Amino acid sequence: MSEVRIAAEPRTEFGKGAARRARRAGKVPAVLYGHGTEPRHITLPGHDLMLALKTPNVLLRVDGVEGRENLVLPKSVQRDPIKGFLEHVDLLVVKKGEKVNVEIAVNLTGDVAHGASVYQDLSTIEVAAEATHIPEGVEFSVQGMEDGSHVTAGQITLPAGVELVTDPEAWVASVSADQASEEESEGGAEDEGESAASESAE
Repeated sequence: MSEVRIAAEPRTEFGKGAARRARRAGKVPAVLYGHGTEPRHITLPGHDLMLALKTPNVLLRVDGVEGRENLVLPKSVQRDPIKGFLEHVDLLVVKKGEKVNVEIAVNLTGDVAHGASVYQDLSTIEVAAEATHIPEGVEFSVQGMEDGSHVTAGQITLPAGVELVTDPEAWVASVSADQASEEESEGGAEDEGESAASESAE
């Protein structure tokens, strides 16, 4: 998994006005919490944080908080609904060796049978993984799967040490015949029926 070191500054001003001033200065308000400690309010460099958050479940090493390094995972990211810039981030403090619940991407590979299409019901699944070894995603091959087939969360092979949290019976993907193929099949059946009726009449 990806790991990024980022420098933090203590935050002493609060409220919407203070948050706007921080963002104008290129910083993002954030809060660190977890492991029974009081929430700690900080600001992070906006550009560096934006780049780091492009990687799902990125592990951040935050410096400058109470004179020590903090290992954290982004748990809640608030963005402006129109412009998309970062407004606030909640960071969960983690320790090496502990497991955390996270969402990871499910990537489907391969081609289903001719005349069918695959529909992805879940793009992510929830897993429990060691905080410093979170997989960026998992793959599942749908190669050759036919109409009526489906993939459940329990069928996906996870990396060693990673446990499934999502219901193993939950459908991740399903395969259905293409509408055009169904119409062609129905049309063919109708043509055959008409031909048979014509031959009988003759």
